[in-house]
Amino acid sequence: MAAKLNPSKSTLRLSSQSLEKLIKNRKNISKSSPRLWKNRDDDVLAAVDDQGVRTLTLTHPILHTLESCNGTLKEFNQVHTQLIISGLFQHSLAAGRVVKKLCSSPSTVPHAVALFDHLKEPDAFICNTIMRSYVNKNDLGGAFTFYYHQMIGKCIPPNHYTFPLLVKACADLRSVRDGEKIHARVVKFGFELNLFVRNSLIHMYSVCGRIGDAQVVFDLSYESDLVTWNSMIDGYVKNGEVILARRLFDEMPETDVFSWNSLIAGYVGTGDMEAAKCLFEKMPYKDVVSWNCLIDGYARIGNVAAAREFFDWMPFRNIISWNTMLALYVRSKDYGECLRLFDRMMEGGDAKLNEATFMSVLTACAHLGRLDRGKWVHSYIKNDRNIEPDVLLSTALLTMYTKCGAMDLARTVFDEMPDRSIVSWNSMIMGYGMHGEGEKALEMFLEMEESGLMPNDATFVCILSACTHAGMVLEGWWYFDLMHRVYNIDLKVEHYGCMVDLLGRAGLMKDSEELIKKMPMEAGPVLWGALLSACRTHSNLELGEIVAKRLIELEPRDIGPYVLLSNIYAAEGRWDDVENVRKMMMKKGLQKVAGSSLVHFGDSGAESFQGNGSVHKRNMVYSMLSEMGVQMKFSCRNTMG
Repeated sequence: MAAKLNPSKSTLRLSSQSLEKLIKNRKNISKSSPRLWKNRDDDVLAAVDDQGVRTLTLTHPILHTLESCNGTLKEFNQVHTQLIISGLFQHSLAAGRVVKKLCSSPSTVPHAVALFDHLKEPDAFICNTIMRSYVNKNDLGGAFTFYYHQMIGKCIPPNHYTFPLLVKACADLRSVRDGEKIHARVVKFGFELNLFVRNSLIHMYSVCGRIGDAQVVFDLSYESDLVTWNSMIDGYVKNGEVILARRLFDEMPETDVFSWNSLIAGYVGTGDMEAAKCLFEKMPYKDVVSWNCLIDGYARIGNVAAAREFFDWMPFRNIISWNTMLALYVRSKDYGECLRLFDRMMEGGDAKLNEATFMSVLTACAHLGRLDRGKWVHSYIKNDRNIEPDVLLSTALLTMYTKCGAMDLARTVFDEMPDRSIVSWNSMIMGYGMHGEGEKALEMFLEMEESGLMPNDATFVCILSACTHAGMVLEGWWYFDLMHRVYNIDLKVEHYGCMVDLLGRAGLMKDSEELIKKMPMEAGPVLWGALLSACRTHSNLELGEIVAKRLIELEPRDIGPYVLLSNIYAAEGRWDDVENVRKMMMKKGLQKVAGSSLVHFGDSGAESFQGNGSVHKRNMVYSMLSEMGVQMKFSCRNTMG
């Protein structure tokens, strides 16, 4: 046996017969296992306590060897055999140690349950150990099954640790019905006054939305501790009763950081950041949860500056702090700052990156077209053993690759995914469509059908968009009809918009107009705008004027229809009408936004606007370009000469 022997003292209560049997068996064991029993003449000390019960004090190597097992069933069975031969296994304390050791590993829990059936006198400790193992591995049904069929079935009396376990399982399942049954048994067995049990009941009723029942349990408490008060405050907060939570908070005989954090979270949940900040400033001690709660509150209302200010003030941060800020910058579309903050996070090296971190970073890379950074993140994920890409992270990776135009890499990620969601398929279909590979987009749709996954309305938006970019009119009509006829998916504005765009780009202006008129819902500015853009492309002045007037009626302050209509008139040489449109724009105070170009340098960018440079700056640019031309000619002569 690999484990080292280091005897530890334990006290076991045995009957006289068991004691005599143990002493008798010891002589036999010493022959077969001398290493365990050599020079252990003081192993057994018999005594009688005040109640006349024979007590056995053991400095027993087998029990210590059991604790030293490395978790393999083979080694455990060797020790278990010694316990059976010695007679120790029939005692509940020794059996409890065996069951506890088995329950320490999820793979050996079934062995512990099978062993339970062979125990002559199982007690509540053994039952609690097995039920706790079920709860810890989220097999809550197994915990209840064991309680009803084994513990109740064998009439094993519970103790004050039994019911908190079961009540926690009810809370995790959000099963108030089972919770009420367990509560009835709490009363039946007389544990309703137990502080530990009451606190678990308050928590269970709170998370199940029965805050009134939680209040009844709290009010009937003859004795309360800090956990009792905190459980009730947390319950009020989770059920949106912040005023009652504050009232109870003010009545508390003592508070801790959890009390303060719970109430701050309540104010954050209601969007009352002034009250949350005021309470935060009054806290005698703040932990990282306190800071994170306030940052999260400002992030929820979109106050980036305030969130960043508190983030920079934090004396210490954890991964939640960083992830909250990264996600906030993504939501506010400040992707460059997201990547800069990520670089700062990596330089510190004190935060353990997780899936949420990379979800934000990959989204930023996708929007900035930062393929190089996206590849680096992908490499980091593959080399980090603590990160196992789930379907969400893998989908974020392939979405980044599709938006950056690296469809081969996106397909590699897709093929390596063990599980794929509908979002994963949609991302690949959309990616092929965005880059004009309509045939591959349709092939992906057929693959999805063959896999047995049903498409949704977003899938058909991706398919119709792919048909639009590839100019596949017949295929577009086919899938547009397939939606409702085969998959019973209701047509939405987005689907009509794709079809109007598809028909308009193909020059089928009349069909596009008829489709808008047949829509079951009212056409919005997006649809009319797509049709007007098609009118400009195909110089359809008559329809363009009608659509433009319709758009101006819908959105009189939108500059787009005026500009498109002006361009249509200009293409036809109708300069008087162009001037009339411009006068109309000036009268309404509308001004065309100057065209701009955006160039990325690393994580930042430079934007230049048409018509915003001075004559002096333009002359400087032209002079520099001229000088560069001269230098290039000179270099070419020297190279060739």
